[in-house]
Amino acid sequence: MRQQKYFEAYLDDYNKIIVYMSRNSYEGQSSRFYIRDCSGFLEPLSILSVEQTPQYYNRYTLMVNSSLVIGREYYVMHEYARSTPLQYANIVKTKRFDEEFYYDGKDLGAMYSPTSTVFKVWAPTASRVRVEFDYHNEKITREMKRENCGIFASLVEGDLEESRYTYHVYVNGEWKETIDPYGIASDTNGRHSVVIDRRKLTAVPYVLPITDHYSDAILYEASVRDFTMQENCGVTERGGFAGFVEENHMTKSRQTGFSYLKSLGITHVQLMPVMDFGSVDEFYPQLYYNWGYDPVQARCPEGSYARDSEDPYSRIRELIRLVEECHKNGIKVNLDVVFNHVYDVETHPLNNMVPYYYFQMNENGEYSNGTFCGNDIDSLRKMCRRFIIDTCRYLQDTFLIDGFRFDLMGILDMDTVNEVYWECAVHDPDFMVYGEGWDMPSLLDYRLRASLANQDKMPHIAHFSDRFRDVVKGRTAANEVNVKGYISGDISLIEIMKNCLSGSVTDKGGSRMFHSPQQVINYVECHDNMTAWDKLKECCKEDTREIRMRRQEMLNACVLLAQGIPFLHSGQEFARTKHGLNNTYHDMDSINMIDYERRDRYREMVDHTKALIQLRRTYECFRYSDAERIEKYVHYQTIDGKVLIYEMDDEKGTMQVIFNPLTESFHHSLNAAYKLLYYNGSVQPDEFITAVAVEPVSTIVLWKEKTS
Repeated sequence: MRQQKYFEAYLDDYNKIIVYMSRNSYEGQSSRFYIRDCSGFLEPLSILSVEQTPQYYNRYTLMVNSSLVIGREYYVMHEYARSTPLQYANIVKTKRFDEEFYYDGKDLGAMYSPTSTVFKVWAPTASRVRVEFDYHNEKITREMKRENCGIFASLVEGDLEESRYTYHVYVNGEWKETIDPYGIASDTNGRHSVVIDRRKLTAVPYVLPITDHYSDAILYEASVRDFTMQENCGVTERGGFAGFVEENHMTKSRQTGFSYLKSLGITHVQLMPVMDFGSVDEFYPQLYYNWGYDPVQARCPEGSYARDSEDPYSRIRELIRLVEECHKNGIKVNLDVVFNHVYDVETHPLNNMVPYYYFQMNENGEYSNGTFCGNDIDSLRKMCRRFIIDTCRYLQDTFLIDGFRFDLMGILDMDTVNEVYWECAVHDPDFMVYGEGWDMPSLLDYRLRASLANQDKMPHIAHFSDRFRDVVKGRTAANEVNVKGYISGDISLIEIMKNCLSGSVTDKGGSRMFHSPQQVINYVECHDNMTAWDKLKECCKEDTREIRMRRQEMLNACVLLAQGIPFLHSGQEFARTKHGLNNTYHDMDSINMIDYERRDRYREMVDHTKALIQLRRTYECFRYSDAERIEKYVHYQTIDGKVLIYEMDDEKGTMQVIFNPLTESFHHSLNAAYKLLYYNGSVQPDEFITAVAVEPVSTIVLWKEKTS
C-alpha cells in the first residue's frame, strides 16, 4: 500500500514515476527531482503535475526523459538530497511489460540430473537473484545470471538430489528470501524447496470408463482428512493420503473409508484442496484443522496428509498412489484447486519474485479483495496465466488426475480457465473443468470474469448452480436458514422447480441460465454452509425425524435425477450433520470428520442413494447431453398444482418422477402400465402399476418402455 513512508517513488509506466511526499516532511514540497542508478548516473525528472491526497501527502507525477532498463536498481531524489528506491510498480501491469518479458519455456524451477541441477526463475524486476542450497551438509550460495525475458538461471554441478534450497531476491530496494514458486517438493511447512528427481514420480495409468459427456459424471466431494479421521473407522493411517485408500479386513467388513467410497457407485471423487496450504502446522498436524483453501505451494502436495512431511518424496508418492488406487477401482479423481488468492500475499513466493505483478491492485497499491481473503490473483497477466496453466498441466501429468474444480472461479478471467480446459483436454478428452462461477467484487472487469454471467463464452466449463440449490433446498446464507425451498415445503416454487430439473437450459418454469446441461452442476450441499440435514432441521422444525429423512432423500433424488451434472457432498447420503454450524473450515475434526457410526444408523438412506445413483447410470434420460433433447423430451405435470411430476418421454420410453414435498396424500392415475422403479427407496423392478397412491413426502420413479 502506498503513502506509508515520508518519501516513496513508484515506476507506473515506462516513462512515468509517481512520487509521494508526506506533508509532515518539508511540507511535502520539492521543486525538482532526480533519478540515480547504481553507478551514480544522475538525471533530472520533469514534473508533470502535483496534487494533494486525503492521506496528507503530495502526489507528484514525473516523466522520465530517457529509457530505463527494467531490472536495474534506481533511486529517486528530491531537492533536499533525500533518496528512496524506485519501486517497479504498475509498470508490471502494462501490455508492453508482458510482451517484453513473457517466457513460454517449461523449465522454470529446479531441473535435476544426477550430474547437475539447473535453477531457473522468472524475476524481471529484480536486480539480483541468488540461490542458496545445501550440499554435503554445507550451505552454498550462488549468484544467478540474468538471461532474456527476465529469467535468472544457475547451473550447479554435482548430485543435488534432496538438497534444500531457497532464493534470495533483491528487488525494489530490499532482499527477500523465498521458496521456489515453481517448486514441486518441499520440507515441513515449506521452509525450503527441495530438489528431486522427477523420473522417480512415475504414475501407473489405468484404463478408465469413458465419460462421453459431463452429464455422465456423478461427483462426490470428500476431504482427505475428514474421510478417515474417525478413531474407530478401521484405518490405521487416519486423515492422510495413505489412509484415504487404505483397505483391510475391518474397513471391508464395516464398509468404511475407501471400501465405502467404492461401494457408492459414483464416477468421480472430488478431493478438497490437497496442494500445500498454510493453515495447518505440518509439525503438529493434529493440533490444527483447516479445509485447505489457504494456498502456499501450487505444485507441492500438502505435508500434513503425508506419512513424513520432511521427506520430499513422501507426499508426492502418496498422492500418486491415492489416484492410482481410485483409478484401479474405476473412480476418477478431480482436484479442488485454489488459484484465486494466496494464504499470505506479503510472503508468498510469487509476490517475492515479482512484486505487484501477480495480484489485482488499484493505482494506490491496494489489493483487490473480491475473495474476502485480502488478495485476488491477476490472471490477466501473461505470466500469471502461464503459471496457472502450467501448474494444471503439471498436476495432470504427474498425478494423472481427471479434472479440476476451481475455487471462486469468478476471480479468474474466462480466457485463462478456457485455456486450462483446452491444454488438458488435448491429453485427455474426458477431462473436466468446472468451478464456482460467482460474480465476485474484484477489480477484474465483470465482462472478463469466469463467472456464470459469461458462461456462453465458456462452452466447456461447468458452473455450480446456486439457483438449483436455493430453489430445491432453500436459501443457504446464515441469515436465511429458515427460508424454504420446494422440497422443504414451499410449493409456490413449483414452476421454477421445472426450470431447475431441466438444468436451467430452457425457458420452462423460468429464464434460461445455461446453454447446455454440460455446464450446470446441480447440488444442494457442499463443504460450505450448513449441511442439508442441519438446514432442514431449522426450516422444517415441524417435521418428525422420519419425514425429515424422506425430505433428505428427496433432495438427493433431485440432485441425482435432474438434467445436468450431479454433485454430492460426502455424508449427504446419510444426513451428515455439523451440529448446525454454518462454516466449519477450522472447527476441528470432531465437527468435520465423517461419522461412520452415524452412517450405520442411516444405512437405509445410503442404500436409497445408491439406488438413485444406479437409476441415473442405467437410464440415459436422466442425463441428456444437450439442451435440444431436454427441450424436446422433458415435460411436466402437477397434481393439484402442488405435486410435481417430472417426465422424460423419448424414443426409448417414458420416465416419470413424482416429487411430493407435502405432508398430505395424493392419487395419480397413469395412462398405461408403468414399472415401479423406486418408491421412497423401495425398489420393485418387476411390479407394474396403472395408478399410484402418492404418500406424504415421497419420491416415486416410474418407467414405461416403448415397444416397436
